[in-house]
Amino acid sequence: MHADVTGIAYLIAAICFIMALRGLSSPETARRGNAIGIAGMVIAVATTLADPGVVSFELIAAGVVIGGAIGTVIALRIQMTALPQLVAAFHSLVGLAAVAVATAAFYAPEAYGIGTVGDIKTASLIEMAIGTAVGAVTFTGSVVAFAKLQGLVSGAPLVFKGQHPLNAGLGAVLVLLVVWLCLAEAPAAYWLIVILSLALGFLIIVPIGGADMPVVISMLNSYSGWAACGIGFTLSNTLLIITGALVGSSGAILSYIMCRGMNRSFFSVILGGFGVEGGQAAGGDDERHVKAGSAEDAAFVLKNASKVIVVPGYGMAVAQAQHALREMCDTLKGQGIDIAYAIHPVAGRMPGHMNVLLAEASVPYDEVFELEDINNEFAAADVAYVIGANDVTNPAAKTDAESPIFGMPILEVEKASTVLFVKRSLASGYAGVDNELFYRDNTMMLFDDAKKMTEEIVQAL
Repeated sequence: MHADVTGIAYLIAAICFIMALRGLSSPETARRGNAIGIAGMVIAVATTLADPGVVSFELIAAGVVIGGAIGTVIALRIQMTALPQLVAAFHSLVGLAAVAVATAAFYAPEAYGIGTVGDIKTASLIEMAIGTAVGAVTFTGSVVAFAKLQGLVSGAPLVFKGQHPLNAGLGAVLVLLVVWLCLAEAPAAYWLIVILSLALGFLIIVPIGGADMPVVISMLNSYSGWAACGIGFTLSNTLLIITGALVGSSGAILSYIMCRGMNRSFFSVILGGFGVEGGQAAGGDDERHVKAGSAEDAAFVLKNASKVIVVPGYGMAVAQAQHALREMCDTLKGQGIDIAYAIHPVAGRMPGHMNVLLAEASVPYDEVFELEDINNEFAAADVAYVIGANDVTNPAAKTDAESPIFGMPILEVEKASTVLFVKRSLASGYAGVDNELFYRDNTMMLFDDAKKMTEEIVQAL
């Protein structure tokens, strides 16, 4: 009877998780999706704690208090701009948890019902080995991604001769170690799998450049899901298997969508991404003419426009300029000017980053458009107001076959009659590529903090 009730409760929780993913597919339903996901997690945790096999409530309570306190502090202090590296850090913990559970199961198989020490079921050994390997790769890979995004290490790709053959060789050795573990159940084989997987996670991520970090975050999200799925098999927990599979598959699909958004193959990212350390000075021709303007100049151009398309980017997030931007657009709409927002699939170093910021500022959802829905409108726009976006507007992606970002779909802001480009300096974007849009005749550079400049434009309007 208890097993039936547990199964039904887990089924309800799994349905909640699926509905949560469905809700998160649109800004209009994202809040409801989050609420449904939270409800599913509450059901899942309560059902698990009600299992007669759970006896260490003191340890569980201690973990909830400690982890909850840390999570609360982080949630209250974290800035939206630091969300990508926060996600990477969380993924590392999921990977580490997978390794910890697999290690516990290897040394105490009786507690998991998978056999005895020295006589663990072969299927369980395979699940354990794969879960350990994926978890360890996720852990070190996520740590490297966090360090790059946080600026603790250079965002430039770290490559060396023979890197790919080395990774392939280590992968082959890893397969042989899994076979050895299944045949001999040797502790040495298990720990070599852990060590080798930790090394692979590091080696796989270090050659990936800053511009590909959004794909890496999504990919590591997928890895963490599959690691959780492996834990589910080890614990014989169907809900954990389902949840891990949902996270793993959705992360893989998102990685594919992002690669398509940058016109890059998944393997080209994994085998060595493009991009150098974010914020480097552009290495182009410093003598080219740049037309710089003031807030008053921008206000004059904007109030004489009939159609304005706003392109937000990471610089807007850093400056927390979304509320000032909405105020500016509300002012323009009050004067009968048509306003639309254009979002690139990888704007802000993380999918949906810009949508969340705009929603935070109460920007109407029906004014926000994805790249494929808005690109044809730039030619009819009087003004493209680019606030903190860089690589996703760089015409070199279409015109310069030698550019590292060549072929990446961009927002074609250069087709607007006038481009107002808000940026602190002529420094390159996260991909480390000089933006030729700065030097176009129809571009006016507004050199200042994004929030300060936008607020001054509002005052001038």
